[in-house]
Amino acid sequence: MKATAIAHPIQGLVKYHGMRDDEKRLPYHDSISLCTAPSHTKTTVEFSSELDADTFVVDGETLEGRAAERVDSVVAKVREQADADHAADPVRLESENSFPTNVGLGSSSSGFAAAAMALSEAAGLEADLETVSTIARVGSASAARAVTGSFSQLHTGLNDEDCRSREIPSELDEDVRIVVGLVPYHKETEDAHDEAADSHMFQARNAHIHGQIAEMRDALRGNDFDRVFELAEHDSLSLAATTMTGPKGWVYWQPATLEIFNRVRRLREEEDVPVYFSTDTGASVYVNTTEEYADRIEEEVSDCGVETMVWEVGGPARTVDDHLF
Repeated sequence: MKATAIAHPIQGLVKYHGMRDDEKRLPYHDSISLCTAPSHTKTTVEFSSELDADTFVVDGETLEGRAAERVDSVVAKVREQADADHAADPVRLESENSFPTNVGLGSSSSGFAAAAMALSEAAGLEADLETVSTIARVGSASAARAVTGSFSQLHTGLNDEDCRSREIPSELDEDVRIVVGLVPYHKETEDAHDEAADSHMFQARNAHIHGQIAEMRDALRGNDFDRVFELAEHDSLSLAATTMTGPKGWVYWQPATLEIFNRVRRLREEEDVPVYFSTDTGASVYVNTTEEYADRIEEEVSDCGVETMVWEVGGPARTVDDHLF
């Protein structure tokens, strides 16, 4: 049985940091994000008795080691829930990304979301998006939000009934534009999560994050662009403070990252342009603005000497008929 799915990566608005349970990938607290489009991961899977073993290929490279283990955890969860006999057969999974990976643009979120969606379909699971989000979560917690799409919240919890993603209704998706400033600097998000609780800033972040979540939900429901992305900008600084004060002192930002920050603040403060910066774990920058200012902001970010892309808010993961193999 073969199936193909597409999912969009996420930009964290209120980001999770650190894992309560590494195997089930249960975060310490809730998180909220938006999906970015047309950037996407496309994944085709097929269960077949003619295969000798499970194989996972991403962008032409066969996965090994920890990367393969993470995909295998998603496959295993699908098999646990499937009633169809063919779900026990070996599976072939191939995936392609339409955007750069490992540079802070959420490729793991769209990758595991597309994998979970395609695997669920191929295994014959009759699962809604929230349930599929619990499957994607064991590969990457951010992938849960990529499944439900648009503006979504991953709720913390100790089981799949509680720790799942749900969409937050908002009308901002029509007007938001995300200018990406691509700063190519390799990072390992999983390493940062592993040592998150060892930062002396971790408890301080946890103490304020619940209020941040409530503020963000309210701003999204109120369609308040400035409030949403001001909160996202502040959360990016909070996350960086925590990662930089861990045992390994992770510093992901590069000179171009800071130059974009300064350019954004000048436009906002001196010219009253609605624009805010945001970063996940990485050096690349999301510059959030409105459709009216997108071209102007792209020129400004490009002047910082980086490659740019203009994205908008993307929808949930979905199955398609155009297979990769």
